[in-house]
Amino acid sequence: MILARLVPAGVVGLILFFLAFPIVVVTVVSFSEATYLTFPPPAFGFRWYETYFSNPDWLNPTWVSLWVAAAVVVLATFLGTLAALGIARLPKAMRIFATGLILSPLIVPGIVVAIGIYYAYSHYGLVGTPIAMVLAHTCLAVPFVVTSVTASLSGIDPRLEQASLSLGATPGATFWQVTLPLIRPGVLVGALFAFITSFDELIVALFISGTGAVTLPRRMWDDLRFQIDPTIAAVSTLTIVLTVTLMGAAHLLRKRSQA
Repeated sequence: MILARLVPAGVVGLILFFLAFPIVVVTVVSFSEATYLTFPPPAFGFRWYETYFSNPDWLNPTWVSLWVAAAVVVLATFLGTLAALGIARLPKAMRIFATGLILSPLIVPGIVVAIGIYYAYSHYGLVGTPIAMVLAHTCLAVPFVVTSVTASLSGIDPRLEQASLSLGATPGATFWQVTLPLIRPGVLVGALFAFITSFDELIVALFISGTGAVTLPRRMWDDLRFQIDPTIAAVSTLTIVLTVTLMGAAHLLRKRSQA
């Protein structure tokens, strides 16, 4: 009986160790005082964090990623919420088709999506521009918003909207005063996932980013190719902290909506 309990626990522990070990290594290396990547570090300090926060070559891509992600949050949340509301009102067969179409960026391999976006944008001269990054990342983020808002809509009693309409409220007033407050947690969770999707995205950025739209993941990629030092570990650790924080916030919002 004890062995039957220990074996699954051991397997789970090994899987967690396998997944977490690279993150632990990167985090530890980020505090290294060495001028090269080495584990374990010979000494610890904040040298490479200071390098990151004082180097425009790192800060400029960070600001680009932040404002692109902020723009993506606005666009993806707006479009994804509208799409989810529209899909919820379609007949079942059309709803399945529309959902599959909208979720296709999650299903199709990322490299295929990136190539398609590159050829489409190059035809209109958008490659290398910030607007290209915003539009491309919006395409990738909308499915997450649709999924989150759709989940919230599925928990709403349709009689609430019907009661509002029967009492003389307009469809617009019903949406703002009844529907939106009920789906707000799903909208916020979708917005958080949209931000994470944009901020962490690399494959599309490799194809369409230019000198005026170098994102942080693209800068990290270039650093790995041409100049490897522990700064990349410091940036990676900060990115991990940001992502985990936003994921935790999304989890809390989802639990709150289910309570």
